[in-house]
Amino acid sequence: MPVRARGIRGATTVDRNERDAILDATRELLEQIIQANDIRPEDVATAWFTTTPDLTADFPAIAARQLGWTHVALMCGHEMNVPGALPMCIRVMLVVNTTRRQDEIVHVYLRGARVLRPDLAREDGHQPATGHPV
Repeated sequence: MPVRARGIRGATTVDRNERDAILDATRELLEQIIQANDIRPEDVATAWFTTTPDLTADFPAIAARQLGWTHVALMCGHEMNVPGALPMCIRVMLVVNTTRRQDEIVHVYLRGARVLRPDLAREDGHQPATGHPV
């Protein structure tokens, strides 16, 4: 199967706007995405991180650097400030080079962010590959 660029989505939440909370939650999210999709740092073309406007204590991309993603292009920003949106949320979109089909990609939603994609989230925090758009 040829290598193709695929998008992988994920999200998690924290209970406080503190550096350690943001970085710990982001590392947990990335580690689960890595494991579920068998990703190596050299497979990742880019990673875009966003936080809700209530998270300002640090950049979630630092967690990727802590995992050894030294040559991956990383970007952080804030989500749109939509009334009623899930608060204290960190989202990521990875673009990876993989031989997996689109329906084999596993998107990961943890903690309070499971409500964003209940069709993908399971109680144990792991998601089945479904091919649903994110």
